[in-house]
Amino acid sequence: MKVLVNIARILVGALFIFSGLVKAIDPLGLTYKMQEFFEVWAREGYLPSFMNMLYDFSFGLSVIMITLEVALGVALLVGWRKKLTAVLLFLLILFFTFLTSYVLFSGKIATCGCFGDCIPLTPVQTFTKDIALLMLIIFILWKQKYIQPLFDNMLPLILVVLALVGTTWLQFHVVKHLPVVDCLPFKKGNDILQLRKMPANAIQDKIDYIFIYEKDGKKQEFNMTKLPDSTWKYVDRKEVLIAKGSNNVPVIKDFILTDSSGTDATENVLGTDKPYYLFFIKDMTEKTSKWSESFTNIWQQANAKQRQVIIITSDTENANKYFNITNNYNVPVYTCDVTAMKTAARANPTLFEMKGAVIVNKFSWADLNKVAVK
Repeated sequence: MKVLVNIARILVGALFIFSGLVKAIDPLGLTYKMQEFFEVWAREGYLPSFMNMLYDFSFGLSVIMITLEVALGVALLVGWRKKLTAVLLFLLILFFTFLTSYVLFSGKIATCGCFGDCIPLTPVQTFTKDIALLMLIIFILWKQKYIQPLFDNMLPLILVVLALVGTTWLQFHVVKHLPVVDCLPFKKGNDILQLRKMPANAIQDKIDYIFIYEKDGKKQEFNMTKLPDSTWKYVDRKEVLIAKGSNNVPVIKDFILTDSSGTDATENVLGTDKPYYLFFIKDMTEKTSKWSESFTNIWQQANAKQRQVIIITSDTENANKYFNITNNYNVPVYTCDVTAMKTAARANPTLFEMKGAVIVNKFSWADLNKVAVK
C-alpha cells in the first residue's frame, strides 16, 4: 500500500507542478480564459454583478491559482503538512473538474486552458485528466498516513516557500518582459499571412440548407432539391450541420488590420518588402511615461534608416491623438480587434520587428531600450 500511495503522490505532485509552470510562463493566457468564464456566467445570469467583479480581479486570481498548483505539488512531493496539502489539492481538483465539466457539457467555451497554450487539450481530454487526478487525490487523502516527509528538518517548508516565491516572481517577470517560452501563433519566426490561410488538408463542414415557406398561414420546411411552387411565400432559411469537418480553422483567424476608412489593410501592411515595425498598444489608458522615451528613440532610428513604424491599436481615436497630434510622430495607425491583440501582444505595449509578414523579433515595453533599428 505504501508503494501505491507514493506512486500516486509522485504522479499528482509532478503533474500539478508541470501544469502550474506551463501556465506560469504566460499567466495572461489563464487570465483571459478566466475572463471568458466570468463573461459567459454573467451573460447567463449567474450572479452577474459578482462575476463582473471577479472579471476585474482575473489576473490576481490567475496568479494565486497558478502559484497554488506549483506550491501544493512541491508540498506533496516533499511531504510537508500532508493532511493540509491533501485537502487543498482535493478542493483545487474539485474546482478544476467543475470548470472542465462545464466546458465539456455546456459547449459555451471551447477549451479550459488547463495546460496553457503550449499543450492544447480537447474538453474530453481535460475532463478525463481531472477525473483521474480526483481519484488519485481521494486515494491519497484516504491513505495519507503512508506519506512521510523526505526531510526531518525545515527543508520541506523552505522548498514550499521557494516554490511560492519563485512561481510568483516568474509570473510577474513574464508579464513585464513577455513569455519566456512563446507558444502563441505570433511567436518569432512565424509568417502571419501564411497562418491566416486555411490549412492545406482542411475538411470543410458539410452544411445543408432548409428553407421555410408559408402558405395559407401554415409554415413548412423544404430542402434545396424540393422547393415549393410560387404560391408559397419565402419566410426564412436555416443551416443544418450534416457532417463536422476537421482542421478547417486557420491558426490565426481574427487578425485584421483596418485603416481609417474601415478597409481591410492586412495584406498591404504585412506585404511590405522593407523591414518595418509594428507597435501594438491595446489602449491608451495606461501611463505612456514608461515607454515614451524609448519609443521616441526607436522612431528616430527608424526615420534615419527609412524604416516605417506602424501603430496597431483597438483605441484608434486616442492613439491618433497621442502619436500624430500631441507628439507629431506622423505614423500610420490601424485598428485591430482587442481579442486578436491579446494573443499577438501579451504586454501593453509590444513592438514587433517585421520582415514582410514574418515576425523577426518581439519586445515588451520594458525592453524597448534594447531595440536597435536595422
